[in-house]
Amino acid sequence: MNFSSLSRYLPILQWGRTYNRDALSNDLIAAVIVTIMLVPQSLAYALLAGLPPEAGIYASIVPIMLYAVFGTSRSLAVGPVAVVSLMTAAAIGNIAESGTMGYATAALSLAFLSGVMLLALGLLKLGFIANFLSHPVIAGFITASGILIAGSQIGHILGINLSGHTLPHMIESLFHNISGLNFITLILGVAATVFLFWVRKGLKPLLLSKGLKPRMADILTKAGPVAAVVATTVVTWALGLNDWGVKIVGSVPQSLPPFTMPDLSPTVIGQLFVPALLISIIGFVESISVAQTLAAKKRQRIVPDQELIGLGAANIGAAFTGGYPVTGGFARSVVNFDAGAETPAAGAFTAVGLAIAAVALTPLLYFLPKATLAATIIVAVLSLVDFSILKRSWGYSRQDFFAVATTIALTLLFGVEVGVSAGVGLSVILFLLKTSRPHIAEVGLVAGTEHFRNIRRHTVITDPSLVTIRVDESLYFANARFLEDFIYDRIQPDCGVKNLVLMMSAVNAIDFSALESLEAINERLKANNIKLHMSEVKGPVMDKLQTSHFLHELTGEIFLSQFDAMEKLAPKSTPPAAEAAE
Repeated sequence: MNFSSLSRYLPILQWGRTYNRDALSNDLIAAVIVTIMLVPQSLAYALLAGLPPEAGIYASIVPIMLYAVFGTSRSLAVGPVAVVSLMTAAAIGNIAESGTMGYATAALSLAFLSGVMLLALGLLKLGFIANFLSHPVIAGFITASGILIAGSQIGHILGINLSGHTLPHMIESLFHNISGLNFITLILGVAATVFLFWVRKGLKPLLLSKGLKPRMADILTKAGPVAAVVATTVVTWALGLNDWGVKIVGSVPQSLPPFTMPDLSPTVIGQLFVPALLISIIGFVESISVAQTLAAKKRQRIVPDQELIGLGAANIGAAFTGGYPVTGGFARSVVNFDAGAETPAAGAFTAVGLAIAAVALTPLLYFLPKATLAATIIVAVLSLVDFSILKRSWGYSRQDFFAVATTIALTLLFGVEVGVSAGVGLSVILFLLKTSRPHIAEVGLVAGTEHFRNIRRHTVITDPSLVTIRVDESLYFANARFLEDFIYDRIQPDCGVKNLVLMMSAVNAIDFSALESLEAINERLKANNIKLHMSEVKGPVMDKLQTSHFLHELTGEIFLSQFDAMEKLAPKSTPPAAEAAE
Protein backbone atom coordinates (compact mmCIF):
# COMPACT_ATOMS: atom_id res chain seq x y z
CA MET A 1 0.00 0.00 0.00
CA ASN A 2 1.50 3.35 -1.06
CA PHE A 3 1.51 6.54 1.01
CA SER A 4 -1.52 8.00 -0.79
CA SER A 5 -3.66 4.95 -0.06
CA LEU A 6 -2.45 4.76 3.53
CA SER A 7 -3.10 8.46 4.20
CA ARG A 8 -6.65 8.03 2.93
CA TYR A 9 -7.37 5.75 5.89
CA LEU A 10 -5.01 7.61 8.25
CA PRO A 11 -5.69 11.33 7.73
CA ILE A 12 -3.17 12.12 10.47
CA LEU A 13 -0.47 11.40 7.87
CA GLN A 14 -1.82 14.26 5.76
CA TRP A 15 -2.11 17.08 8.26
CA GLY A 16 0.79 15.77 10.36
CA ARG A 17 3.29 16.42 7.54
CA THR A 18 2.56 20.16 7.59
CA TYR A 19 2.19 20.54 11.35
CA ASN A 20 4.13 23.56 12.63
CA ARG A 21 4.70 25.71 15.70
CA ASP A 22 1.79 28.07 14.97
CA ALA A 23 -0.63 25.16 14.66
CA LEU A 24 0.74 23.70 17.90
CA SER A 25 0.18 26.98 19.74
CA ASN A 26 -3.40 27.34 18.48
CA ASP A 27 -4.21 23.70 19.23
CA LEU A 28 -2.88 23.96 22.78
CA ILE A 29 -4.95 27.07 23.51
CA ALA A 30 -8.08 25.43 22.09
CA ALA A 31 -7.38 22.29 24.13
CA VAL A 32 -7.17 24.27 27.39
CA ILE A 33 -10.50 26.00 26.70
CA VAL A 34 -12.29 22.80 25.67
CA THR A 35 -10.86 20.84 28.64
CA ILE A 36 -12.22 23.44 31.07
CA MET A 37 -15.63 23.09 29.43
CA LEU A 38 -15.60 19.30 29.22
CA VAL A 39 -14.83 18.42 32.84
CA PRO A 40 -18.29 19.34 34.20
CA GLN A 41 -20.02 18.44 30.93
CA SER A 42 -18.54 14.93 30.79
CA LEU A 43 -19.57 14.25 34.37
CA ALA A 44 -23.07 15.52 33.66
CA TYR A 45 -23.59 13.44 30.52
CA ALA A 46 -22.40 10.29 32.29
CA LEU A 47 -25.04 10.81 34.95
CA LEU A 48 -27.61 11.40 32.20
CA ALA A 49 -26.67 8.01 30.77
CA GLY A 50 -27.17 6.46 34.21
CA LEU A 51 -23.43 5.75 34.61
CA PRO A 52 -20.87 6.76 37.25
CA PRO A 53 -19.52 10.29 36.62
CA GLU A 54 -16.02 9.08 35.80
CA ALA A 55 -17.40 7.20 32.77
CA GLY A 56 -17.97 10.57 31.10
CA ILE A 57 -14.32 11.53 31.52
CA TYR A 58 -13.11 8.10 30.38
CA ALA A 59 -15.30 8.36 27.28
CA SER A 60 -13.62 11.67 26.43
CA ILE A 61 -9.99 10.53 26.50
CA VAL A 62 -9.15 7.53 24.30
CA PRO A 63 -12.03 8.04 21.80
CA ILE A 64 -10.94 11.57 20.90
CA MET A 65 -7.33 10.38 20.47
CA LEU A 66 -8.44 7.66 18.07
CA TYR A 67 -10.57 10.11 16.14
CA ALA A 68 -7.55 12.40 15.79
CA VAL A 69 -5.82 9.56 13.94
CA PHE A 70 -8.69 8.36 11.75
CA GLY A 71 -11.06 11.36 11.42
CA THR A 72 -11.03 13.99 8.67
CA SER A 73 -12.47 16.99 10.52
CA ARG A 74 -9.96 19.52 11.85
CA SER A 75 -12.40 20.87 14.47
CA LEU A 76 -14.74 18.05 15.51
CA ALA A 77 -14.54 17.19 19.21
CA VAL A 78 -15.65 13.62 19.91
CA GLY A 79 -17.07 12.44 23.22
CA PRO A 80 -20.32 12.00 25.16
CA VAL A 81 -23.24 14.09 23.90
CA ALA A 82 -26.68 14.68 25.38
CA VAL A 83 -28.85 12.85 22.83
CA VAL A 84 -26.63 9.75 22.66
CA SER A 85 -26.39 9.71 26.47
CA LEU A 86 -30.19 9.71 26.70
CA MET A 87 -30.44 6.96 24.07
CA THR A 88 -27.84 4.94 25.99
CA ALA A 89 -29.87 5.18 29.19
CA ALA A 90 -33.04 4.16 27.35
CA ALA A 91 -31.32 1.21 25.66
CA ILE A 92 -29.52 -0.40 28.58
CA GLY A 93 -32.13 0.53 31.16
CA ASN A 94 -34.26 -2.28 29.72
CA ILE A 95 -31.67 -4.99 30.42
CA ALA A 96 -29.93 -3.89 33.64
CA GLU A 97 -30.49 -1.66 36.64
CA SER A 98 -28.61 1.62 36.81
CA GLY A 99 -25.67 1.53 39.20
CA THR A 100 -25.00 -2.19 38.74
CA MET A 101 -22.00 -3.83 37.12
CA GLY A 102 -24.28 -5.26 34.46
CA TYR A 103 -25.44 -1.77 33.53
CA ALA A 104 -21.88 -0.50 33.05
CA THR A 105 -20.93 -3.60 31.05
CA ALA A 106 -23.99 -3.18 28.84
CA ALA A 107 -22.84 0.39 28.12
CA LEU A 108 -19.46 -0.97 27.01
CA SER A 109 -21.18 -3.53 24.79
CA LEU A 110 -23.38 -0.82 23.28
CA ALA A 111 -20.29 1.27 22.45
CA PHE A 112 -18.54 -1.74 20.92
CA LEU A 113 -21.53 -2.68 18.75
CA SER A 114 -21.95 0.91 17.61
CA GLY A 115 -18.24 1.13 16.82
CA VAL A 116 -18.26 -2.06 14.76
CA MET A 117 -21.34 -0.92 12.84
CA LEU A 118 -19.84 2.49 12.07
CA LEU A 119 -16.52 0.93 11.08
CA ALA A 120 -18.24 -1.55 8.77
CA LEU A 121 -20.34 1.18 7.15
CA GLY A 122 -17.19 3.23 6.57
CA LEU A 123 -15.22 0.37 5.04
CA LEU A 124 -18.20 -0.44 2.80
CA LYS A 125 -18.38 3.26 1.80
CA LEU A 126 -21.95 3.70 2.97
CA GLY A 127 -21.61 7.25 4.28
CA PHE A 128 -24.53 8.28 2.08
CA ILE A 129 -26.95 6.75 4.62
CA ALA A 130 -27.00 10.12 6.37
CA ASN A 131 -29.00 11.41 3.40
CA PHE A 132 -31.93 9.15 4.27
CA LEU A 133 -32.79 11.22 7.33
CA SER A 134 -34.47 14.45 6.29
CA HIS A 135 -33.52 17.63 8.13
CA PRO A 136 -37.10 18.35 9.38
CA VAL A 137 -37.31 14.87 10.91
CA ILE A 138 -33.90 15.22 12.57
CA ALA A 139 -34.87 18.67 13.87
CA GLY A 140 -38.06 17.22 15.33
CA PHE A 141 -36.22 14.36 17.00
CA ILE A 142 -33.54 16.64 18.46
CA THR A 143 -36.20 19.05 19.78
CA ALA A 144 -38.16 16.27 21.48
CA SER A 145 -34.96 14.73 22.85
CA GLY A 146 -33.95 18.09 24.29
CA ILE A 147 -37.27 18.27 26.14
CA LEU A 148 -36.88 14.71 27.47
CA ILE A 149 -33.29 15.37 28.55
CA ALA A 150 -34.22 18.58 30.36
CA GLY A 151 -37.22 16.84 31.93
CA SER A 152 -35.09 13.96 33.16
CA GLN A 153 -32.93 16.41 35.11
CA ILE A 154 -35.81 18.10 36.94
CA GLY A 155 -35.59 15.42 39.62
CA HIS A 156 -31.98 16.38 40.44
CA ILE A 157 -32.98 20.05 40.60
CA LEU A 158 -35.80 19.23 43.01
CA GLY A 159 -33.85 16.68 45.00
CA ILE A 160 -36.29 13.84 44.28
CA ASN A 161 -36.10 10.52 42.45
CA LEU A 162 -37.50 10.88 38.95
CA SER A 163 -37.82 7.86 36.66
CA GLY A 164 -39.01 7.16 33.13
CA HIS A 165 -37.76 7.78 29.59
CA THR A 166 -40.98 9.25 28.20
CA LEU A 167 -42.75 12.49 29.04
CA PRO A 168 -45.92 10.85 30.48
CA HIS A 169 -43.81 8.58 32.74
CA MET A 170 -41.71 11.52 33.91
CA ILE A 171 -44.80 13.58 34.74
CA GLU A 172 -46.36 10.64 36.58
CA SER A 173 -43.15 10.06 38.53
CA LEU A 174 -42.94 13.77 39.37
CA PHE A 175 -46.43 13.79 40.90
CA HIS A 176 -45.72 10.63 42.91
CA ASN A 177 -42.43 11.90 44.34
CA ILE A 178 -42.94 15.66 44.66
CA SER A 179 -43.62 15.29 48.37
CA GLY A 180 -39.92 14.49 48.82
CA LEU A 181 -38.86 17.92 47.52
CA ASN A 182 -35.62 19.15 49.09
CA PHE A 183 -35.70 22.96 49.30
CA ILE A 184 -31.94 23.35 49.75
CA THR A 185 -31.32 21.30 46.62
CA LEU A 186 -33.96 23.34 44.79
CA ILE A 187 -32.24 26.61 45.76
CA LEU A 188 -28.85 25.30 44.64
CA GLY A 189 -30.22 23.90 41.38
CA VAL A 190 -32.23 26.98 40.44
CA ALA A 191 -29.34 29.30 41.34
CA ALA A 192 -26.93 27.26 39.19
CA THR A 193 -29.39 27.17 36.28
CA VAL A 194 -30.05 30.92 36.38
CA PHE A 195 -26.32 31.64 36.65
CA LEU A 196 -25.48 29.41 33.68
CA PHE A 197 -28.18 30.98 31.53
CA TRP A 198 -26.81 34.42 32.43
CA VAL A 199 -23.25 33.30 31.66
CA ARG A 200 -24.33 32.09 28.23
CA LYS A 201 -26.13 35.32 27.32
CA GLY A 202 -24.79 38.13 29.47
CA LEU A 203 -21.26 37.47 30.74
CA LYS A 204 -19.33 38.08 27.53
CA PRO A 205 -20.99 41.47 26.76
CA LEU A 206 -20.30 42.48 30.36
CA LEU A 207 -16.62 41.53 30.15
CA LEU A 208 -16.23 43.30 26.82
CA SER A 209 -17.79 46.44 28.27
CA LYS A 210 -15.17 46.33 31.03
CA GLY A 211 -12.42 46.50 28.43
CA LEU A 212 -11.44 42.82 28.37
CA LYS A 213 -10.10 41.49 25.07
CA PRO A 214 -12.55 39.31 23.07
CA ARG A 215 -10.38 36.19 23.31
CA MET A 216 -10.10 36.38 27.10
CA ALA A 217 -13.79 37.25 27.44
CA ASP A 218 -14.64 34.17 25.39
CA ILE A 219 -12.44 31.92 27.52
CA LEU A 220 -14.01 33.19 30.76
CA THR A 221 -17.49 32.72 29.31
CA LYS A 222 -16.72 29.12 28.35
CA ALA A 223 -15.41 28.59 31.89
CA GLY A 224 -18.79 29.60 33.35
CA PRO A 225 -19.87 26.03 34.17
CA VAL A 226 -16.56 25.50 36.00
CA ALA A 227 -17.34 28.55 38.16
CA ALA A 228 -20.75 27.09 38.99
CA VAL A 229 -19.14 23.75 39.86
CA VAL A 230 -16.54 25.36 42.11
CA ALA A 231 -18.99 27.66 43.89
CA THR A 232 -21.66 25.06 44.63
CA THR A 233 -19.08 22.46 45.62
CA VAL A 234 -17.45 24.85 48.10
CA VAL A 235 -20.82 25.89 49.54
CA THR A 236 -21.94 22.27 49.92
CA TRP A 237 -18.67 21.31 51.62
CA ALA A 238 -18.50 24.35 53.89
CA LEU A 239 -22.10 24.13 55.08
CA GLY A 240 -22.30 20.33 55.11
CA LEU A 241 -25.35 20.44 52.85
CA ASN A 242 -25.01 16.75 52.06
CA ASP A 243 -26.14 16.09 55.61
CA TRP A 244 -29.30 18.05 54.76
CA GLY A 245 -30.27 15.79 51.88
CA VAL A 246 -28.35 17.45 49.05
CA LYS A 247 -27.21 14.65 46.75
CA ILE A 248 -23.54 14.85 45.80
CA VAL A 249 -21.30 13.10 43.29
CA GLY A 250 -19.28 11.40 46.03
CA SER A 251 -16.09 9.44 45.44
CA VAL A 252 -14.76 9.49 41.89
CA PRO A 253 -11.89 7.09 41.12
CA GLN A 254 -8.58 8.91 40.85
CA SER A 255 -7.20 7.07 37.83
CA LEU A 256 -6.70 6.93 34.11
CA PRO A 257 -9.24 5.02 31.99
CA PRO A 258 -9.09 1.33 32.93
CA PHE A 259 -8.98 -1.56 30.49
CA THR A 260 -12.50 -2.98 30.25
CA MET A 261 -14.16 -5.78 28.32
CA PRO A 262 -17.66 -5.53 26.82
CA ASP A 263 -20.06 -8.45 27.11
CA LEU A 264 -20.31 -9.99 23.64
CA SER A 265 -22.65 -12.82 24.53
CA PRO A 266 -25.37 -13.56 21.94
CA THR A 267 -28.09 -12.55 24.42
CA VAL A 268 -26.65 -9.09 25.06
CA ILE A 269 -25.83 -8.52 21.39
CA GLY A 270 -29.38 -9.47 20.44
CA GLN A 271 -30.86 -7.06 22.98
CA LEU A 272 -28.60 -4.15 22.02
CA PHE A 273 -28.32 -4.60 18.26
CA VAL A 274 -31.23 -2.34 17.26
CA PRO A 275 -30.43 0.40 19.85
CA ALA A 276 -26.79 0.32 18.72
CA LEU A 277 -27.87 0.76 15.10
CA LEU A 278 -30.11 3.70 15.97
CA ILE A 279 -27.40 5.31 18.09
CA SER A 280 -24.91 4.84 15.25
CA ILE A 281 -27.19 6.51 12.71
CA ILE A 282 -28.16 9.45 14.93
CA GLY A 283 -24.60 9.89 16.17
CA PHE A 284 -23.21 9.88 12.65
CA VAL A 285 -25.84 12.32 11.35
CA GLU A 286 -25.15 14.74 14.23
CA SER A 287 -21.40 14.40 13.85
CA ILE A 288 -21.24 14.78 10.06
CA SER A 289 -23.59 17.78 10.19
CA VAL A 290 -21.36 19.58 12.68
CA ALA A 291 -18.15 18.56 10.89
CA GLN A 292 -19.35 19.74 7.48
CA THR A 293 -20.67 23.03 8.86
CA LEU A 294 -17.37 23.87 10.53
CA ALA A 295 -15.27 22.62 7.61
CA ALA A 296 -17.16 24.85 5.18
CA LYS A 297 -16.10 27.93 7.14
CA LYS A 298 -12.43 27.16 6.43
CA ARG A 299 -12.96 25.61 2.99
CA GLN A 300 -11.87 22.22 4.26
CA ARG A 301 -13.18 18.86 3.10
CA ILE A 302 -14.93 16.17 5.09
CA VAL A 303 -14.98 12.56 3.83
CA PRO A 304 -18.18 10.91 5.17
CA ASP A 305 -16.93 7.35 4.70
CA GLN A 306 -13.72 8.10 6.60
CA GLU A 307 -15.75 9.88 9.29
CA LEU A 308 -17.60 6.61 9.83
CA ILE A 309 -14.25 4.88 10.32
CA GLY A 310 -13.08 7.59 12.72
CA LEU A 311 -16.26 7.43 14.81
CA GLY A 312 -16.18 3.63 14.71
CA ALA A 313 -12.63 3.57 16.07
CA ALA A 314 -13.60 6.09 18.76
CA ASN A 315 -16.52 3.97 19.96
CA ILE A 316 -14.49 0.77 19.97
CA GLY A 317 -11.88 2.65 22.02
CA ALA A 318 -14.60 3.74 24.46
CA ALA A 319 -15.74 0.12 24.85
CA PHE A 320 -12.31 -1.00 26.07
CA THR A 321 -11.59 2.01 28.31
CA GLY A 322 -14.61 2.28 30.57
CA GLY A 323 -16.70 4.59 28.38
CA TYR A 324 -19.96 4.41 26.48
CA PRO A 325 -21.16 5.46 22.98
CA VAL A 326 -19.68 8.75 21.73
CA THR A 327 -19.97 11.01 18.70
CA GLY A 328 -19.02 14.49 17.56
CA GLY A 329 -20.77 17.02 19.77
CA PHE A 330 -22.10 20.35 18.55
CA ALA A 331 -21.28 22.48 21.59
CA ARG A 332 -17.77 21.19 22.22
CA SER A 333 -16.90 21.26 18.49
CA VAL A 334 -18.04 24.87 18.12
CA VAL A 335 -16.01 25.83 21.17
CA ASN A 336 -13.03 23.96 19.74
CA PHE A 337 -13.44 25.78 16.42
CA ASP A 338 -13.95 29.22 17.97
CA ALA A 339 -10.95 28.69 20.24
CA GLY A 340 -8.75 28.42 17.15
CA ALA A 341 -8.13 24.68 16.77
CA GLU A 342 -6.09 24.07 13.62
CA THR A 343 -5.88 20.26 13.53
CA PRO A 344 -7.26 17.15 15.26
CA ALA A 345 -4.20 17.40 17.53
CA ALA A 346 -6.27 19.85 19.58
CA GLY A 347 -8.52 16.92 20.48
CA ALA A 348 -5.52 14.81 21.48
CA PHE A 349 -4.28 17.62 23.73
CA THR A 350 -7.77 17.89 25.20
CA ALA A 351 -7.62 14.19 25.99
CA VAL A 352 -4.32 14.75 27.81
CA GLY A 353 -5.92 17.56 29.81
CA LEU A 354 -8.84 15.36 30.77
CA ALA A 355 -6.44 12.57 31.75
CA ILE A 356 -4.67 14.98 34.08
CA ALA A 357 -8.05 16.01 35.52
CA ALA A 358 -8.99 12.35 36.02
CA VAL A 359 -5.83 11.76 38.03
CA ALA A 360 -5.43 15.03 39.92
CA LEU A 361 -8.82 16.74 40.23
CA THR A 362 -11.38 14.04 40.92
CA PRO A 363 -11.00 14.16 44.74
CA LEU A 364 -12.10 17.79 44.57
CA LEU A 365 -15.43 16.72 43.07
CA TYR A 366 -16.62 14.74 46.10
CA PHE A 367 -19.01 17.47 47.32
CA LEU A 368 -20.19 18.52 43.85
CA PRO A 369 -24.02 18.64 43.95
CA LYS A 370 -25.79 16.59 41.32
CA ALA A 371 -28.16 19.53 40.98
CA THR A 372 -25.30 21.57 39.48
CA LEU A 373 -24.62 18.90 36.89
CA ALA A 374 -28.34 18.78 36.10
CA ALA A 375 -28.31 22.54 35.61
CA THR A 376 -25.36 22.16 33.22
CA ILE A 377 -27.32 19.64 31.14
CA ILE A 378 -30.55 21.67 31.13
CA VAL A 379 -28.83 24.84 29.93
CA ALA A 380 -26.91 22.91 27.26
CA VAL A 381 -29.85 20.97 25.80
CA LEU A 382 -32.49 23.69 25.81
CA SER A 383 -30.53 25.35 23.01
CA LEU A 384 -31.39 22.25 20.95
CA VAL A 385 -35.13 22.81 21.32
CA ASP A 386 -36.46 24.55 18.22
CA PHE A 387 -40.23 24.70 17.88
CA SER A 388 -39.91 27.23 15.07
CA ILE A 389 -39.35 24.26 12.76
CA LEU A 390 -43.07 23.51 13.13
CA LYS A 391 -44.09 26.97 11.93
CA ARG A 392 -41.55 27.03 9.10
CA SER A 393 -42.42 23.55 7.86
CA TRP A 394 -46.18 24.29 8.05
CA GLY A 395 -45.72 27.32 5.81
CA TYR A 396 -43.57 25.48 3.28
CA SER A 397 -44.69 21.84 3.18
CA ARG A 398 -47.55 20.18 5.03
CA GLN A 399 -45.91 16.80 4.50
CA ASP A 400 -42.73 17.95 6.23
CA PHE A 401 -44.80 19.50 9.03
CA PHE A 402 -46.58 16.19 9.55
CA ALA A 403 -43.22 14.38 9.70
CA VAL A 404 -41.79 16.86 12.24
CA ALA A 405 -44.90 16.89 14.43
CA THR A 406 -45.20 13.10 14.36
CA THR A 407 -41.53 12.62 15.26
CA ILE A 408 -41.79 15.07 18.17
CA ALA A 409 -45.01 13.48 19.47
CA LEU A 410 -43.79 9.87 19.21
CA THR A 411 -40.44 10.71 20.84
CA LEU A 412 -42.11 12.47 23.76
CA LEU A 413 -44.82 9.84 24.24
CA PHE A 414 -42.92 6.61 23.58
CA GLY A 415 -39.22 7.43 24.00
CA VAL A 416 -36.17 8.09 21.87
CA GLU A 417 -35.95 4.64 20.30
CA VAL A 418 -39.48 4.82 18.95
CA GLY A 419 -38.91 8.45 17.98
CA VAL A 420 -35.74 7.83 15.99
CA SER A 421 -37.20 4.69 14.40
CA ALA A 422 -40.24 6.68 13.37
CA GLY A 423 -37.95 9.43 12.10
CA VAL A 424 -36.05 7.02 9.87
CA GLY A 425 -39.29 5.46 8.66
CA LEU A 426 -40.91 8.83 7.99
CA SER A 427 -37.86 10.04 6.08
CA VAL A 428 -38.03 7.03 3.79
CA ILE A 429 -41.83 7.29 3.44
CA LEU A 430 -41.58 11.00 2.59
CA PHE A 431 -38.99 10.22 -0.06
CA LEU A 432 -41.15 7.49 -1.56
CA LEU A 433 -44.25 9.68 -1.37
CA LYS A 434 -42.61 12.63 -3.08
CA THR A 435 -41.00 10.55 -5.82
CA SER A 436 -43.97 8.21 -6.32
CA ARG A 437 -45.95 11.08 -7.84
CA PRO A 438 -43.27 12.89 -9.84
CA HIS A 439 -43.87 16.13 -11.64
CA ILE A 440 -44.87 15.24 -15.20
CA ALA A 441 -45.70 17.96 -17.70
CA GLU A 442 -46.92 18.12 -21.27
CA VAL A 443 -44.63 20.58 -22.99
CA GLY A 444 -44.50 22.64 -26.17
CA LEU A 445 -42.00 24.76 -28.05
CA VAL A 446 -41.37 28.34 -26.92
CA ALA A 447 -41.58 30.52 -30.03
CA GLY A 448 -38.25 31.78 -31.28
CA THR A 449 -36.25 29.23 -29.27
CA GLU A 450 -35.44 25.56 -29.12
CA HIS A 451 -36.71 25.35 -25.51
CA PHE A 452 -39.78 23.45 -24.34
CA ARG A 453 -42.00 24.47 -21.44
CA ASN A 454 -45.18 23.36 -19.65
CA ILE A 455 -48.26 24.07 -21.82
CA ARG A 456 -50.19 25.05 -18.67
CA ARG A 457 -47.68 27.72 -17.65
CA HIS A 458 -46.47 29.18 -20.94
CA THR A 459 -47.71 30.14 -24.37
CA VAL A 460 -46.07 27.50 -26.55
CA ILE A 461 -46.31 25.89 -29.98
CA THR A 462 -47.88 22.42 -30.12
CA ASP A 463 -49.16 20.06 -32.77
CA PRO A 464 -52.35 18.00 -32.43
CA SER A 465 -50.64 14.90 -33.82
CA LEU A 466 -47.69 15.12 -31.41
CA VAL A 467 -47.67 14.90 -27.61
CA THR A 468 -44.46 15.60 -25.70
CA ILE A 469 -44.31 14.60 -22.04
CA ARG A 470 -41.44 15.67 -19.80
CA VAL A 471 -40.70 13.44 -16.81
CA ASP A 472 -38.98 15.33 -13.98
CA GLU A 473 -37.83 12.38 -11.89
CA SER A 474 -35.91 9.15 -12.21
CA LEU A 475 -38.21 6.23 -12.97
CA TYR A 476 -38.37 3.34 -10.50
CA PHE A 477 -40.81 0.88 -8.99
CA ALA A 478 -42.68 3.47 -6.91
CA ASN A 479 -43.57 5.87 -9.72
CA ALA A 480 -43.59 3.79 -12.90
CA ARG A 481 -47.34 3.12 -12.65
CA PHE A 482 -47.99 6.84 -12.16
CA LEU A 483 -46.33 7.57 -15.52
CA GLU A 484 -48.42 4.86 -17.17
CA ASP A 485 -51.65 6.33 -15.78
CA PHE A 486 -50.66 9.86 -16.86
CA ILE A 487 -50.04 8.75 -20.44
CA TYR A 488 -53.17 6.60 -20.67
CA ASP A 489 -55.31 9.48 -19.36
CA ARG A 490 -53.81 11.79 -21.98
CA ILE A 491 -54.06 9.42 -24.94
CA GLN A 492 -57.71 8.73 -25.55
CA PRO A 493 -59.08 6.65 -28.47
CA ASP A 494 -59.46 8.65 -31.71
CA CYS A 495 -57.63 11.65 -30.21
CA GLY A 496 -55.69 12.26 -33.40
CA VAL A 497 -52.28 11.72 -31.80
CA LYS A 498 -49.77 9.84 -33.97
CA ASN A 499 -46.56 10.30 -31.97
CA LEU A 500 -45.74 10.56 -28.28
CA VAL A 501 -42.29 11.68 -27.14
CA LEU A 502 -40.96 11.13 -23.62
CA MET A 503 -38.55 13.98 -22.86
CA MET A 504 -36.03 12.30 -20.54
CA SER A 505 -33.68 15.17 -19.68
CA ALA A 506 -34.40 14.88 -15.94
CA VAL A 507 -34.35 11.07 -15.76
CA ASN A 508 -31.11 9.86 -14.16
CA ALA A 509 -32.03 6.19 -13.77
CA ILE A 510 -34.61 3.61 -14.85
CA ASP A 511 -35.00 0.44 -12.78
CA PHE A 512 -36.39 -2.89 -14.00
CA SER A 513 -39.95 -2.14 -12.87
CA ALA A 514 -39.92 1.13 -14.79
CA LEU A 515 -38.47 -0.65 -17.82
CA GLU A 516 -41.43 -3.04 -17.79
CA SER A 517 -43.77 -0.05 -17.58
CA LEU A 518 -42.11 1.54 -20.61
CA GLU A 519 -42.55 -1.74 -22.49
CA ALA A 520 -46.23 -1.79 -21.53
CA ILE A 521 -46.66 1.83 -22.65
CA ASN A 522 -44.97 1.03 -25.94
CA GLU A 523 -47.33 -1.91 -26.57
CA ARG A 524 -50.44 0.03 -25.51
CA LEU A 525 -49.60 2.95 -27.81
CA LYS A 526 -48.74 0.57 -30.65
CA ALA A 527 -52.21 -0.95 -30.36
CA ASN A 528 -53.62 2.56 -30.84
CA ASN A 529 -51.37 3.26 -33.85
CA ILE A 530 -49.26 5.72 -31.87
CA LYS A 531 -45.47 5.61 -31.96
CA LEU A 532 -43.46 6.05 -28.76
CA HIS A 533 -40.27 8.12 -29.02
CA MET A 534 -37.68 9.38 -26.54
CA SER A 535 -35.51 12.47 -26.50
CA GLU A 536 -32.56 13.77 -24.50
CA VAL A 537 -31.83 10.39 -22.91
CA LYS A 538 -28.76 10.57 -20.67
CA GLY A 539 -25.75 8.35 -21.36
CA PRO A 540 -25.99 6.12 -18.24
CA VAL A 541 -29.73 5.61 -18.87
CA MET A 542 -29.09 4.72 -22.51
CA ASP A 543 -26.38 2.27 -21.45
CA LYS A 544 -28.92 0.42 -19.29
CA LEU A 545 -31.61 0.45 -21.98
CA GLN A 546 -29.19 -1.03 -24.50
CA THR A 547 -28.80 -4.11 -22.30
CA SER A 548 -32.51 -4.87 -22.73
CA HIS A 549 -34.79 -5.65 -25.68
CA PHE A 550 -36.75 -2.42 -25.23
CA LEU A 551 -34.89 -0.37 -27.85
CA HIS A 552 -35.38 -3.13 -30.44
CA GLU A 553 -39.12 -3.20 -29.76
CA LEU A 554 -39.53 0.59 -29.54
CA THR A 555 -41.96 1.73 -32.24
CA GLY A 556 -40.36 5.17 -32.54
CA GLU A 557 -36.91 6.74 -32.38
CA ILE A 558 -34.40 8.13 -29.91
CA PHE A 559 -33.73 11.84 -30.55
CA LEU A 560 -30.72 13.79 -29.36
CA SER A 561 -32.88 16.81 -28.50
CA GLN A 562 -36.57 17.52 -28.17
CA PHE A 563 -36.30 20.16 -30.88
CA ASP A 564 -34.96 17.52 -33.28
CA ALA A 565 -37.97 15.35 -32.43
CA MET A 566 -40.47 18.09 -33.12
CA GLU A 567 -38.68 19.16 -36.29
CA LYS A 568 -39.06 15.66 -37.73
CA LEU A 569 -42.41 14.60 -36.28
CA ALA A 570 -44.28 17.91 -36.64
CA PRO A 571 -42.43 19.88 -39.35
CA LYS A 572 -45.38 22.18 -40.04
CA SER A 573 -45.22 23.47 -36.46
CA THR A 574 -41.46 23.91 -36.37
CA PRO A 575 -40.61 26.47 -39.11
CA PRO A 576 -42.06 29.52 -37.35
CA ALA A 577 -39.82 28.80 -34.37
CA ALA A 578 -36.82 28.12 -36.60
CA GLU A 579 -37.36 31.28 -38.63
CA ALA A 580 -37.72 33.39 -35.52
CA ALA A 581 -34.59 31.83 -34.10
CA GLU A 582 -32.63 32.81 -37.18
